[in-house]
Formats: sequence, structure tokens, C-alpha cells
Amino acid sequence: MIAGCLALNASYEPLTMVPLRRALRLVIDGKAEIVEADTGMPVRSERQAFPRPAVIRLTRFVHVPRRFRRQVTNTFLFARDDYQCQYCGRRSTELKPRESLTRDHLIPISRGGSNEWTNVVTACSGCNTKKANRMPYEIGMTPLHAPSEPHFVHLSWAVRRLTPIQAQYIKVFYGEETLRELEKIEGAVVTT
Repeated sequence: MIAGCLALNASYEPLTMVPLRRALRLVIDGKAEIVEADTGMPVRSERQAFPRPAVIRLTRFVHVPRRFRRQVTNTFLFARDDYQCQYCGRRSTELKPRESLTRDHLIPISRGGSNEWTNVVTACSGCNTKKANRMPYEIGMTPLHAPSEPHFVHLSWAVRRLTPIQAQYIKVFYGEETLRELEKIEGAVVTT
């Protein structure tokens, strides 16, 4: 059974995953059409039966500005850094109960730093507290990886799970290389 439904723009550009109920509502309202369905179990109401959508396509094109696609959020930041503190190397699963992953600014905001992909890294709360408002070199802390801005497709799918049918649309629109990159992101299940 499919947990979520891949929503495509009218141009067939993959946009996001939507819950099954939202996908069905879009189809019923005529705002989307079913492109691929899970033939195993139809969705039934009192009067109608629908195929269980795996992929839907919006009937009207929705413009999504690139700047909204690239915003730094903790969810995407942690996924970019593989849920690992960039200073001590511990993963989220290795942290003590009172610790958590946080966002650290290499150049602190208080010293003129910005909230951009190239200035933020994932840090455990202990390392973030230790660094405080200093520059990494001032305290001898060096990030494991230089921060960079990921491709917006990686941001969109950083925490998603794709079925093989859904993965085909990523591959067609963005290419094999992007699909391979998505396979590396934690939680992605894509096989073609």
C-alpha cells in the first residue's frame, strides 16, 4: 500500500508528496488527475470507488518561486548533514536524552553572519553551546564538511519515501544522477 502520493505540476515537474486524503480531494474537486494508481486496493466511499492514487498531476500549472524552495529549515539542514553533528561527528541516535541537534551559524548572527546554506551546519546542543558566538577557528572547532546549498530537488525529497513508480517521474524530469543522489538521503526508497 502507498503511504503518500506524488504530486506533479501540470508540466509533470515533481512538486511534493501529499497524503492520500489530500490527493483524493484534489482529484474529486477536479484540480488534479490520477496519473498512476495502486491497483491493489481502491478507495471506497458510500457511493463511489476510486483507484488509490500513487501519482497525481495538477490540472493547472502552479508557479513555485525558487527562493521558497531553498529556505533553510532544520528538517532540510539535518537531512543535508545526514543527521550528524558537524563538530563532534555524533549522529542524532547517539545523543543523550537531554541533547538534540541544533542549527549553528559558522559566522554567528551577532557577528554579522547570515542564515544561508553556506553559513549553517548541524551541531549537537553541546557543541553549539561550546562554540557560542565565536568563529570555529577561534575555538579550534572545524566542521566535518564545508556547508553548501543543496539542489532544491534534494531539499524537497530529503525526508520523503518514494515508491518505484514515483521514482520514475523524478528520473524522467531531473535525470538519473538526481535519482541516485536521492537514494543516498536517509529514508529514500527508490528502485528502478
